[in-house]
Amino acid sequence: MRAFQVSNFDSPPQIADLPLPEPGPGQIRLRINACGLNFADLLMMTGTYQDTPALPFTLGMEVAGIVDATGPDTDAPAPGTRVAVFGGQGGLAEYGCFDAARAVVLPDAMDDVSAAAFQIAYGTSHVALAHRARLQPGETLLVLGAAGGVGLSAVEIGKLMGARVIASARGADKLAIAKAAGADHLIDAETDDLRAACRALGGVDVVYDPVGGAQFTAAFRACRPEARILSIGFASGEVPQIPANHLLVKNISVMGLYWGGYLAFRPEVVTGSLATLLDWHRDGRIAPHVSHTFPLDQAADALALLQARKSTGKVVVTVP
Repeated sequence: MRAFQVSNFDSPPQIADLPLPEPGPGQIRLRINACGLNFADLLMMTGTYQDTPALPFTLGMEVAGIVDATGPDTDAPAPGTRVAVFGGQGGLAEYGCFDAARAVVLPDAMDDVSAAAFQIAYGTSHVALAHRARLQPGETLLVLGAAGGVGLSAVEIGKLMGARVIASARGADKLAIAKAAGADHLIDAETDDLRAACRALGGVDVVYDPVGGAQFTAAFRACRPEARILSIGFASGEVPQIPANHLLVKNISVMGLYWGGYLAFRPEVVTGSLATLLDWHRDGRIAPHVSHTFPLDQAADALALLQARKSTGKVVVTVP
């Protein structure tokens, strides 16, 4: 089979020919049809992600496909079942073996590209806003990086939860995508003063931040008393330094959210959230925005597009 592998951190990943993997106990083998890309894939390529696997490894954190085989003593969806899996790695390949417990049976109405774009983006935003920040109807939510994979899903979910949503993104085209997802107010991160614009709107109660850096600082300064800041990631490349005395004065909470981490210590948070999200998708209340698809042979181009921040929503690699 073909797989897009990282063999070392000093050279780019390449397509490799590998033996067909055999599922072990508790595993399924998946014939992969689509793989969603994430910012974490870019970090894994350089060995800087917190869960970077041991070398060599195949990139691709979330997949959709058809169960091809099951391992010994495995209680799993039967071969032929369409599922989505968050595997953390191994998705940019023709086949992959994954923990059966992570397989989510897909409804007929959800195509493979949408399924591959679904779990991380929507799961992150739903757990962050509903479980961690306890976003309430009528509160003001500021979403940074609002046209990206997780940011765009946060706009959708925040609006569904009854918040007034302020979306910050770079340029008119990306802001138009955020507006279509339900944003009430738009801030151009290239030209607008984020702090001033948010304060003119009365300040914010919850900040959803996958960006970090200077945007975190500006959003922090626009927070109302008792605001909650969700630290989702650092796409800017700069981890913000938080002045604890300012937290104290304004009674602000800063909380981290690593969605995949819940699978290790509270998996029921993830499974419950995904059940809710699949119901919302079935009812037409949410729908993944995929701006680009690429075949497996062009996985390097897909990652380059993501790196250049030229995509909106999700980028998906299909496996013909």
